[in-house]
Amino acid sequence: MCGIIGLIASKSSPNNIEALVLGLKRMEYRGYDSAGIAFMAGNQIKTVRSKGKIASLEDKLGQSLESTKLGIGHTRWATHGDPSEINAHPHTVGKISIVHNGIIENYQELKQELIELGCEFSSETDSEVVAQLINYYYQQSDLDFVGAVRQALTRLKGAYGLAIIAEDQPDQLIVARQASPLLIGLSDHATYIASDPMAIISYTDRIIYLEDKEYAVLGAGSYQVYDFDHNLRDVTPETIELDPGQIQKSGYDHFLIKEIMEQPEAVINVLRGRIDKQNFSSHLGGLNLPDDYFRKIDRILIVACGTAYYAGLLGKYLLEKMLNIPVDVEMASEFRYRDPATSKNTLGVVYSQSGETADSLASLREMKRRGMLTLGIINTAGSTIAREVDGGIYLHAGPEISVASTKAFSSMSIATLLLGLEIGRYRQLSIERSMEVIQALGSLANDIEGVLSLDQEIKLLASKIAKFGHMMYLGRDSLYPIAIEGSHKLKEVSYIQAEAYPAGEMKHGANALLGDDLLVVFFLSNNFLYDKAKSNLAEVKARTSNILVVTDSEEQDLARGTIDVIRVKRVSDWTQGLIFNVVSQLIAYYVAVDLGRDVDQPRNLAKSVTVE
Repeated sequence: MCGIIGLIASKSSPNNIEALVLGLKRMEYRGYDSAGIAFMAGNQIKTVRSKGKIASLEDKLGQSLESTKLGIGHTRWATHGDPSEINAHPHTVGKISIVHNGIIENYQELKQELIELGCEFSSETDSEVVAQLINYYYQQSDLDFVGAVRQALTRLKGAYGLAIIAEDQPDQLIVARQASPLLIGLSDHATYIASDPMAIISYTDRIIYLEDKEYAVLGAGSYQVYDFDHNLRDVTPETIELDPGQIQKSGYDHFLIKEIMEQPEAVINVLRGRIDKQNFSSHLGGLNLPDDYFRKIDRILIVACGTAYYAGLLGKYLLEKMLNIPVDVEMASEFRYRDPATSKNTLGVVYSQSGETADSLASLREMKRRGMLTLGIINTAGSTIAREVDGGIYLHAGPEISVASTKAFSSMSIATLLLGLEIGRYRQLSIERSMEVIQALGSLANDIEGVLSLDQEIKLLASKIAKFGHMMYLGRDSLYPIAIEGSHKLKEVSYIQAEAYPAGEMKHGANALLGDDLLVVFFLSNNFLYDKAKSNLAEVKARTSNILVVTDSEEQDLARGTIDVIRVKRVSDWTQGLIFNVVSQLIAYYVAVDLGRDVDQPRNLAKSVTVE
């Protein structure tokens, strides 16, 4: 979950330090407990580290930046050892300096071995073991820099993206990958490395994605990529399309509210060119599955984590209604260690914003090991999951910089409906139902615009909501997954404890939680369950008046016994959940702002979860 940056240039310049710091800023969403850089200053490595965010590192670097042509940098999400300067990366030992993303599973064994060999450790991290190990091997007379790194790689177990420099090798930068994303960027006068292309997009759009069990030896404008058996790989750079302007706040106070407001555009982007009205279906060119397979599918298995998992839960409601086959949704962190029942006709679908989520990637590989065909619903082109699935749907939602995911949830849900239309044309999905979905998707961007116009109304409510120490979100049918995602979003950014229940389940235990310090957010849709859901609302009202109703009903009596009612437009049941979800996002954002929280970078969290 940490961010790695590095470069080796043909000329020494202070601009190279600026490039390292800028790259770290653009990856700060990946971790912000501490940060640091190591660079060649004359004929020695200089390491500058700080606790906290990149701004603290900038303060330590000062206004007058030194000149360098070789450097690596890191922004950390702590796993081993507290956030502190001593535990911050880079770790420099002797002539070696490294940065590391991932977890070294056998670090204790290696550490004890190195201590017995006379090595002295200064940090609590697993990562320092890598620097110590490489430095130890480098001191052996028969090993050069590359040989020392190769030897160290044979000893490491776990997940890692590594960047390594040596004080007496100013013309080499070595990187290695195992289960943690790392890429190489190429330009005429420098070679860059990063965990995320956003970090280097201002300098190059020519990218090589390292695969698992690969390492590379880099020079200024040169590269050699090898597998772990030391075979030279034939790799071809690819051109990525990413606008640096997409990773600016563009006048908004936070990335979170910017990304919430970008959802109408995200809807348009995920739908562009994909609706086939003539055949009452969708056109998805990237599925790469045989047509006759869709007739054979007897089950769909969705795996995901966090917000993507909740999008999968909503997808279950939508796909089962469209296709009349079982749809199961698994938390990837649990699925990867279970022994679930699958079959060759079970379609595996992985939802991921980053395409690098470690648990989701491991689950994908398990599904493929079982002989399942797999699809990805992914927002990041070139990501590991996107490369390893049999086919998929890119969301084209644009970068999400805020740690809390918003527009990706909406885009994933839309992609699910498109997938249902595509599979449905080979099954029993009726023309009437297909047209309902197509019409609902056609008006969705405008429908979301209408919800976003409520932002000032919700902002005024925020201070009322923020006084509660606990919250509960309730909904029925497809609004239950929306309730779960709403509670999740509130927890992430406001730090208010929140949970979610199906509204009909309250009487089976959760009613005991109702009290003066708990606010209920009740999602009420005027659909086939309206009367039953109103009865559930009445049960809650009988026990508390701390209720905020979000509804598409015009019934005025609903406001009685509540703190307020937020009314949204009644739209199709196929997309109604997304309308309610935008309300949840605005609630979470404005409550967090009212409480003075760090909205884009909540405590203890990071965006791209590349460790277990």
